[in-house]
Amino acid sequence: MMINKKHVNNTNINEILQPLIKMGWDSHFQTHLDNICNEKVFPARVVGVRKNSFLISQGNSESLATAAGKLNHQKKNLFPVTGDWVLVNDKVISAVLPRKNSLSRGAAGTHGKQGSQPNKAQIIAANLDTVFIVCGLDQDYNMRRLERYLTLVYNCGLTPAIILTKADLHQNPEHYVCEVETVAFEVPVHCISAKDSIGLAPLELYLSKGRTIVMVGSSGSGKSTLVNRLSGKTMQATNRVSASGGKGKHTTTCRSLIMMPQGGMVIDNPGIREIGFWDDGGGLNVAFPEIENLATTCRFHDCSHTCEPGCQVLHGVTTGAIRKDRLDSHHKMRRELAYLSDRQTKSAGRVEKERWKAVSLKIKAINNRKTKQA
Repeated sequence: MMINKKHVNNTNINEILQPLIKMGWDSHFQTHLDNICNEKVFPARVVGVRKNSFLISQGNSESLATAAGKLNHQKKNLFPVTGDWVLVNDKVISAVLPRKNSLSRGAAGTHGKQGSQPNKAQIIAANLDTVFIVCGLDQDYNMRRLERYLTLVYNCGLTPAIILTKADLHQNPEHYVCEVETVAFEVPVHCISAKDSIGLAPLELYLSKGRTIVMVGSSGSGKSTLVNRLSGKTMQATNRVSASGGKGKHTTTCRSLIMMPQGGMVIDNPGIREIGFWDDGGGLNVAFPEIENLATTCRFHDCSHTCEPGCQVLHGVTTGAIRKDRLDSHHKMRRELAYLSDRQTKSAGRVEKERWKAVSLKIKAINNRKTKQA
């Protein structure tokens, strides 16, 4: 079923488009489709990824399809993922339409290992409107992890919203909202209890017709339970969190795009235990605005905010304008992103050599300054 305007009259186009529009089809994808002359292909959205196949939907029905062999030999980011719009011919995906955006991270297993090979990009989902960062108000609650999630989302150019689950565990959960707002500037923070449906109503505004949400967070943070509450029925399997260690089990094992009764869609993502970066899209500047604003007034334009004279960021720490733990977190992620950038184009040996040379020069400069002061 082809919906290229060159081959179908307006009446038929409107009839065919309606089921696709509720799946998120818009002028962005229609424009790219109009430039394709193949009348045998039809568009569909990937709603699930299996081991050797993909579950696709045209709005009214779902079916399984396989990927054409040529997709395995193209760039990694052109291989279908959940949320993609694809072109299908006889149950074979022949192409992926250009994405509006995507949420990606460094492939698991290399975060924190500087001697390892460069991270490979792992695309979690595509064509998204909002990213729900889900955090439980139990042992899962971690401010530094939230900062990493925000940086990851901003690096991808996406819009975050923070969902604090399990509010029923505390008498005054609003305390956590205020604390999170000190690190999540201008980011909506919702405190909810899926157990008794408290705080769910505002979340339905994100699920208007055609909009797509992806949820990220640790195993056991309550993502699947939240999907079930918002849908009004059991859509995803859930499991209990360990009472001793506070760790959840990987109940959700694959990424599935779920149609919600509100009209939108949710992609439930398996729990993430390793938040590795892949690329620097400027997310650190957005996630740490108080540091970046003061950094522009430092004495040196390449100030590292560690020991330089005239550093306004360090001055901000002494005056209380910047929290020390925030600066430490900023330093850690800045080093990680710089290392990843270098490893894209340089060997591990060269990167390590340059890193230690920079450390040596910094120590030498500090010693020279101490000598002059003496």
